[in-house]
Amino acid sequence: LVPSEDGGSDIIYVSSYSPSDAFPNCQTPHDKITVIEVPHDAPEEAAIVNEPVLFPEGGNHDQDGLLLPTQGCHDITVYPAKDIAAGACMGDGILMDISDPVNPVVTEVVRDENFAFWHSATFTNSGDTVVFTDELGGGGAPTCTEEIGGDRGADAVYTIGGDDDEPTLEFASYFKIERHQGDQVCVAHNGSLIPVPGRDYFVQSWYQGGVSVIDFNDPDEPREIGYFDMDSRVEDGVQDNDTWSTYYYNGYVYSSDIVRGLDVLRLEDPRLRAAERVVMDEFNPQSQPVYRPGRGHGRD
Repeated sequence: LVPSEDGGSDIIYVSSYSPSDAFPNCQTPHDKITVIEVPHDAPEEAAIVNEPVLFPEGGNHDQDGLLLPTQGCHDITVYPAKDIAAGACMGDGILMDISDPVNPVVTEVVRDENFAFWHSATFTNSGDTVVFTDELGGGGAPTCTEEIGGDRGADAVYTIGGDDDEPTLEFASYFKIERHQGDQVCVAHNGSLIPVPGRDYFVQSWYQGGVSVIDFNDPDEPREIGYFDMDSRVEDGVQDNDTWSTYYYNGYVYSSDIVRGLDVLRLEDPRLRAAERVVMDEFNPQSQPVYRPGRGHGRD
């Protein structure tokens, strides 16, 4: 969601993910997204206003050099205050200029041989770093193992360099939990920033790997500083956790667990205490708000 600045119309980016040759109007190859305009005073008049093709040359290739049928993006995260968006587009990570939100423009495309499925993206509050996640195995495989290692099924931290006209995504590091999970389903998944002004902390789900609290103030050396993992090892033969998404909101961490329901966690690390002073009226992790030191709300 790109909220309107004047209260007129909001813009929605629809990822247009998972086409099929069996569909009448969403067949492969399908390397575009849908842009929808929603008037505030007449939401029933919402309409498609653009269908930009993100990969005019067809998107990523497989190892044999054959063109893959691309699929729009899995997730798109916008940062309206910075006029930027990041797309996790299965085979590609992209950066977009959304200064004209109806006509987003891809300004940078990156690929990574260790990434199997570009799943989601999150900007830092400063807008100079973005964290992409790789959902290796599609959320159905045990990837937090010594055999797979720390570079696959992981986060990839990219800094944003260049200038406003030609921004670049520059790889900095991988992050993956080091708590090996054996045959449990575990891979990088949904998370959000912890709004500590001037600092970069992230809380994230790892399916049966639990919840991780990550310090990536140094983009080259992210590290885990806390975790919550209520797994089957607590009680033999019982799978007690499978956390799908984790978001920080107004002093608490909310983790939607596929098996257990909703876990609500409180972070007591002194480094994270300042986040409690950032109070938001609402929070959409894919439409990132700005938070500033000394401000009592999350949006301008």
